[in-house]
Amino acid sequence: MRVSTIDVGTNTVRLLVADVEGPGAWRVVTQHQTVTRLGEGLAASGALGEAPMRRTLAVVVDYVARGIGLGAVEVKIVATSAMREASNGRAFADAIERATGRRVQVVSGEDEARLTLRGVRSGLGRLAGRVVVFDIGGGSTEYILAEGPRILAAVSLRLGVVPLAERFPFPGRVDPDGFAGLLGEVRGRLARELPAAIRGARPAHLVGTAGTVTTLGALDLGLRHYDPRRVQGHTLSRAAIEAQRARLASLSAAERADLPCLEPGRADLILPGIAIVLATLDEVGADRVVVSDAGLREGILAAAADAAP
Repeated sequence: MRVSTIDVGTNTVRLLVADVEGPGAWRVVTQHQTVTRLGEGLAASGALGEAPMRRTLAVVVDYVARGIGLGAVEVKIVATSAMREASNGRAFADAIERATGRRVQVVSGEDEARLTLRGVRSGLGRLAGRVVVFDIGGGSTEYILAEGPRILAAVSLRLGVVPLAERFPFPGRVDPDGFAGLLGEVRGRLARELPAAIRGARPAHLVGTAGTVTTLGALDLGLRHYDPRRVQGHTLSRAAIEAQRARLASLSAAERADLPCLEPGRADLILPGIAIVLATLDEVGADRVVVSDAGLREGILAAAADAAP
């Protein structure tokens, strides 16, 4: 059975089309993603803006058509932080449903965390010992503490790179005090809001997924073109992350945008994302991050595979 999954995030819309071959087993047909910045201005206004909704709707309509054109018999659209928090989020979900004829599932933060863990496990396999997985999104960051199949703690924080970039804009080169202010803000949020079980967890593995961490992996590997097979499972040491922070901070936003593997629309988001990564290392007591290219959309697919006849 061919399935198309569409992850409508606060910053990025992601498409994955795959042939489901049984529970937990599938073959990828195509995948794509587009930065639409749906959550632009959401933190200040509490509502999704007209321009971000138009951009996002156009991409979702296109992705639904691509999936159907490739023969997908099931199209799953899942929306996350921006649409569950915005005052007009449900209205926008209804607009997508009218335009595409497909249901939109706006998932809770807890379900997003659970599906993300499923996706990470599908890519990295079994990881021995306690694992902390974190997914840095445009409007939220999810943290999951797990051991084997058991989720011990999970939380979705309203801490995302889009509102951070709006509060801490770095159009030019980043001075040390500016980044220190950003990092201090993130550290304070994590210290106050992460569950005690996750703070100081000292896991056997800290796994990061989504755009910030995968971009850092690609930059650390020196890739000219993004290759998910090489990024998947790559380990980023604290020193490697700090090296990329220093490199990116020395560039203007326009210069960052010209770097290979930095997708359009991420130049102003990568430094807030790095701040979340560094603060996470400190809070959970880890010195390295394993990169997972697989995340929420693969978790959606895994759930669909389990339900397949």
